[in-house]
Amino acid sequence: MANERLRYGPRPCWERGTYVIEADDAAELARAMQLEQLMTRQMGSLFPERDDELKDVQTVLDIACGPGAWALSVAYAYPHVTVIGIDNSPSVVEYAQALAQSRGLRNVEFVVMDALQPLDFPDDAFDLVNARFLMAMMPVSAWLPLLRECRRVTRPGGSLRLMESELCLTTSPAFEQLSAWLARAFWRKGYTFSPDGRTLGITAVLGRLLRSTGWRDVGYRPFVIDFSTGASAQTSGYQHFMVFWKLVQDFVCAWAEVPTETFERCYQQAMAELLLDEFRGLWFHLLAWAVNPADPGGERPALLADR
Repeated sequence: MANERLRYGPRPCWERGTYVIEADDAAELARAMQLEQLMTRQMGSLFPERDDELKDVQTVLDIACGPGAWALSVAYAYPHVTVIGIDNSPSVVEYAQALAQSRGLRNVEFVVMDALQPLDFPDDAFDLVNARFLMAMMPVSAWLPLLRECRRVTRPGGSLRLMESELCLTTSPAFEQLSAWLARAFWRKGYTFSPDGRTLGITAVLGRLLRSTGWRDVGYRPFVIDFSTGASAQTSGYQHFMVFWKLVQDFVCAWAEVPTETFERCYQQAMAELLLDEFRGLWFHLLAWAVNPADPGGERPALLADR
């Protein structure tokens, strides 16, 4: 892959695959690892929807695992659980596997697999399936087939959890402009459920998508990251978006038809406005979970009450 870049130069991210960011970019790998720590810290635990410490869970699948931050955290925290992470980037999978080996984690494995194709696992293979931030790689038409595949590989009584986010709400005019361009780019690419391209719209439809593919007992837990000036997540939020906006720049400029110079000026202004004393910013997320209906003799996992 490195030789290919040296010979031909970098390819636009939308020509490499469905993910809108170059998955094996060093900055993206670091961002994904840092984001996992931020998310778990804000949620309070790896599994805030459960109260059973995964007592009845032996096998976990992490879809589109990236550099493996979540899967590695689960494997470390729950040594009795076997975790498999899948991603369609061979170099990213290699990176995640190297991290697992360096940390001495033998209960986690990473495999090259495209989540937009039928999953190469037998029926009822997992007790729990996890997927986070799929919207950045998922055409709208791909959601139902993937959720059906997730149900196929989840045992009766097992569960699926999904984490997705919406646009931030901030007091920065430049940040709001970047967000508007991003929403428009996703909409034009066919990745959002927004009716007009002004929002992402994914969190509003998660429950319907789950129910329409046979999942039951759907529950939700919303949470918000406050990266306002003076908030506990200010530094982490600033670092995240400083990298994120540069990583999506090519995608946004192409699909939202924004001149590169215009995007760059707006980016620089946004980063300056995030440092103002009066800056306020909230980033909204939704954790949704559901159960694969058990057979008459099956047992439900110990999930918290539906919300």
